[in-house]
Amino acid sequence: MNTSLQFTLNGVGIKLANAKDQDGHDRTLLDVLRNELGLKATRLGCGQGQCGACTVLQDSKAILACEVWMSDLTGANITTLEGLNHHGVPHALQAAFIDQQAAQCGFCTSGLIMRSAALLQQHEKPTRAQIEDALKDNLCRCGVHERVIQAVLLASGQGSGLSKHLSTSAPPAPNNNSF
Repeated sequence: MNTSLQFTLNGVGIKLANAKDQDGHDRTLLDVLRNELGLKATRLGCGQGQCGACTVLQDSKAILACEVWMSDLTGANITTLEGLNHHGVPHALQAAFIDQQAAQCGFCTSGLIMRSAALLQQHEKPTRAQIEDALKDNLCRCGVHERVIQAVLLASGQGSGLSKHLSTSAPPAPNNNSF
């Protein structure tokens, strides 16, 4: 039985011919994003809503794509990491994560950025406590928590980035007497 579904993804109208799998079971948003639409930034971590790697925005609210059924998304507005940039220009959070080197393995990064984006839509200048509270359910095994917090502060205009401290002049000429 085909059950078509329409929703908006990263600002583009999407119509799926079938919201169910071949056995008639409802599919998760994560499955559709990765396996049908080819958007790989949203990660499958635990698949049980425990790690936050699959965080996306639904109508500006952070949700876990592994826990959301496609049948519940008719007319929804979904934003993934791929949809945060604007005409190829990175979102402030993406630029801040790069600037602060807030990723090591990168597996959790898209979920952290998406949950941070939801936070910044609620609080233009979040406090450190608000950032910590918003990100408490996103797991990161690499331990870049402090860099993530600094990146969110930077994206909200409250931090100082590395790029502000780097010189824009040419590098010094090589010194043949060094080492």
